[in-house]
Amino acid sequence: MKKYIVTLLVVSSFAGLRAQTDSVSFKIQSRLDSLMHDPLLERTQLGLMVYDLTADSALYRHGEKQTLRPASTMKLLTAITAIDLLGGSYPFRTSLQYEGAVTDSILSGNLYCVGGMDPMFDDTNMNTFVQSLRAIGVKTIRGSLVAVRNFKEPDLLGEGWCWDDDNPQLSPLLVSRNDEFMQVFASRLREAGIMLESPITTGSLPSETLTLCAVSHTLQDVLVPMMKESDNLYAESMFFQIAASQGGRPAKAVHARQLVKKELSKAGVTNIQYRIADGSGLSLYNYITPELMVKLLTYAYRHPSIYSHLAPSLPISGQDGTLKKRMTDPLTNGRVKAKTGTVTGVSSLAGYVTAANNHLLAFCIINQGVMKSADGRAFQDSVCTALCER
Repeated sequence: MKKYIVTLLVVSSFAGLRAQTDSVSFKIQSRLDSLMHDPLLERTQLGLMVYDLTADSALYRHGEKQTLRPASTMKLLTAITAIDLLGGSYPFRTSLQYEGAVTDSILSGNLYCVGGMDPMFDDTNMNTFVQSLRAIGVKTIRGSLVAVRNFKEPDLLGEGWCWDDDNPQLSPLLVSRNDEFMQVFASRLREAGIMLESPITTGSLPSETLTLCAVSHTLQDVLVPMMKESDNLYAESMFFQIAASQGGRPAKAVHARQLVKKELSKAGVTNIQYRIADGSGLSLYNYITPELMVKLLTYAYRHPSIYSHLAPSLPISGQDGTLKKRMTDPLTNGRVKAKTGTVTGVSSLAGYVTAANNHLLAFCIINQGVMKSADGRAFQDSVCTALCER
């Protein structure tokens, strides 16, 4: 009899919890239905999908199969693919190598700067390069200063980028975000009293060289500012790290696209129309669907090796990154972790939100055709508020 009573209590408790969950879900759906009457939607397109990860079921759909421009939410595809393929400790590496010998403070041989498209390489790192030469007593370089730029294809702009945008320079040799590595290095050498007797040139790395110095930043180092601040250069650098992972040189954007598509296939994306052009979302040729994005977010959540790196990199509502000044009220503050996106005519938001019943939801909202991005952001904030309310 006692076991029977306990069983009844457990069943009763479970039923009550399910009823509470169903009630919250119904209220969320009702609130989102009301938002579908927003005047903004009379003149713009909306793609929206919400998935309850805790209950493992779709919570809301509206135009989720429409192919729309993702803007910077495209960085989620790049980030998740890179984390899964390369891991958080993968190094973005720039090295200084040489051939020949050092005699009487003279390096008789070429000095090679080997680029690995590290977007975080800065003046401090450049000084490390210079000091490594001073440490072995070099005062004169009697050879060429060679830029090894074959890490990636030579194009400095991505496919479908607008020429008049503030576009990053997609160079394999970067210093403080600029494609001026060799000029800055030569200047720093002169300032340190190291004489160059031969011109700067471009070439390939010989099979037998010695590494004098190497500077690297990990994928996780790059991932956080890339996502928090929506840094396009960081995203494109990560895109080409994906491309380079198969060993081919130069790495090409087409290689990265193929690997992102494989990642989407692993996430269960089938029979969905989409197009990948770049890694940052700057391109006007990118097209995805909210359904695709939610499937990928669900896949990332279900794989701790991915989610443990992705989640800390996402902007948090009312607290940091591109969401620092959005959803600051107590109801939503800290409960939305999502990637923002803005290009002309498009405003988007995709990520995770904790609902009132503590269920974790994956969502994607794309507003296309919005003349004022503030209108799209306001609508997205309203959706997130609806997901957080009791």
